[in-house]
Amino acid sequence: MSSMQGKSPRLLVVGGGLAGCEAAWQASRRGVEVVLYDMKPERLSPAHISEDLAELVCSNSLRASPTHNAVGLLKEEMRCLGSLIIEAADATAVPAGRALAVDRTGFAQYVTRAIEDNPRIELRRELVPEIPDDPLVVLATGPLTAPELARNLQRLLGEEYLYFYDAIAPTIYADSIDHSIVFRASRYEEGEGDYLNVPLNGEQYRAFVSNLLEAETVPLHKFEKALYFEGCLPIEEMARRGAETLAYGPMKPVGLINPRTGKRSHAVVQLRQEDEAGVLFNLVGFQTKLRIGEQKRIFRTLPGLEKAVFARFGSVHRNTYVNAPLRLEPSLELKARKGLYLAGQMAGVEGYVESAALGGMAGTNAARSAQGLHWVKPPPETAHGALLAHLGNSSARDFQPMNVNFGLFPPLDRPRGPDRPRKQPKREKNEALAARGLRAIEAYRAVVAPENS
Repeated sequence: MSSMQGKSPRLLVVGGGLAGCEAAWQASRRGVEVVLYDMKPERLSPAHISEDLAELVCSNSLRASPTHNAVGLLKEEMRCLGSLIIEAADATAVPAGRALAVDRTGFAQYVTRAIEDNPRIELRRELVPEIPDDPLVVLATGPLTAPELARNLQRLLGEEYLYFYDAIAPTIYADSIDHSIVFRASRYEEGEGDYLNVPLNGEQYRAFVSNLLEAETVPLHKFEKALYFEGCLPIEEMARRGAETLAYGPMKPVGLINPRTGKRSHAVVQLRQEDEAGVLFNLVGFQTKLRIGEQKRIFRTLPGLEKAVFARFGSVHRNTYVNAPLRLEPSLELKARKGLYLAGQMAGVEGYVESAALGGMAGTNAARSAQGLHWVKPPPETAHGALLAHLGNSSARDFQPMNVNFGLFPPLDRPRGPDRPRKQPKREKNEALAARGLRAIEAYRAVVAPENS
């Protein structure tokens, strides 16, 4: 594709998801003129239903908020760096215990308005079928990249994509839930809590697992392999790993006491509020590739969900990403083409927050390149630096996307010898890692921050 409609913009961003919007936002904050392309409404991917930018499809949760969780630290770093995505999330948050969950519609509308109102960003609603040949491009088309563009990138790389399957959990209407059976509570928290919990005794749990194992699922194409991401396995796949796998996974009852019985159930299904008004609830951890008829039949066997009305059924989609250790520079620039940056899930991370963080990195780095400045590497002690280290240092032979976690961080400096203190408890160690990361991100921000911030 040649320079679009005359004069080349300073930066083209292709893709209006979380990563693309964050990339455009960060570049514009640094005085760079941006053209942001999004294929909606010309074309909707199989997982999208709205014309808004930054549409959330797998979950409305941006996961844990406390910084003793790595993703909580990543979000705090993004706040420090002026993230549009985190600003929108904070503005549209809904109750979710210690997690940051948002009203999906309000979140997407907030981001869309911010992009449309930004004088340095021109939003073009059209499909980009091939990689633009402009000097600076951020490609952030996500896991469901348009086939034409995916083939174009594949030709540039000279190899097949890696891929895996991701699954979406169903959403039901609150007024179809039997509130005389479910109870409100968050794990280990006093008071009512932010989740609705479906209690199951041992017999009910075993019947549910049996139904899952016998259910009909949507088949994959013969030429495709079911390479599921471990953090988002379909619930029926988890059930095949053992009779009690779900009871120790998404259905674990630990920390949840039914106030009606004063006891802990054998298993629970947690329902998380999807919107600010509390009209919709998501079945937490119930991503699935069951056929729609089977979803109705099986999920309505759960106590309190016998009359559940589904606003959205679970589904499966393919995620696409490049072999980052082999194909990307530490700055997220593609080795095969200078000036072309990859951001979001296609760069090799998993999760909304991680995708948006990479979008911010790509937009910042591209903006600095546009201004004749060198890119600045975030300190490895930060969550941003840890993610980039995963992309650059992993084995190219078996590379897979990963959520941010403290295992990616360099270890803490601790004294050696007989005076060395006892083994640090995990929570205490994570808090120390987070404190170190927040100090390091402040130093990074001081270098890369826009002049007027």
